[in-house]
Amino acid sequence: MPVQKAARGLAGIFAAAMLMATFTASNTNSQSLPAVRVVTGESGLPVPRFVSLATDKANLRTGPGGRYPILWVYVRRNLPLEVTAEYGVWRRVRDMDGAVGWMHGRLLSGRRSAIVTGSIRVLRAKPDAAARPLLRLQPGVLAKVHGCESAWCRIEVRGKKGWLRRESLWGTFAGEKIE
Repeated sequence: MPVQKAARGLAGIFAAAMLMATFTASNTNSQSLPAVRVVTGESGLPVPRFVSLATDKANLRTGPGGRYPILWVYVRRNLPLEVTAEYGVWRRVRDMDGAVGWMHGRLLSGRRSAIVTGSIRVLRAKPDAAARPLLRLQPGVLAKVHGCESAWCRIEVRGKKGWLRRESLWGTFAGEKIE
């Protein structure tokens, strides 16, 4: 989770000025997102999209460059982030708590991860609410995403693979198919 906080006001002003892609979703729960207009970013990849932190420490900045002030310092490898715009090698990202800023692309990975949301959730052996329970997961638990179909995602937590309802995760879009 973020451990350092700086002036947030500049991020909002700069983000508005640097708007590179249309992003209509503003809620943090993947199931409550309205329709998202996907465009192709400078990288050739879709925007918006989910990525994860590739490093143990990453700075979130107010603008796309090393000279911009640091808003947050993230210290959780594999943390999911949503890319909402691109500017050269820089990516505007949003975290689960709604913080928005810019991060260098080399700090991000295409590996998919998600965070358990809401209350305690049950990881199941099959994509069925009646399937055998494998683990009880607290909110904030970080999971690797191996795939998602309709309402269920196959995830891995501490080496244990199973299924969790997509609505219990932050890090996927509603209806997004992940293989």
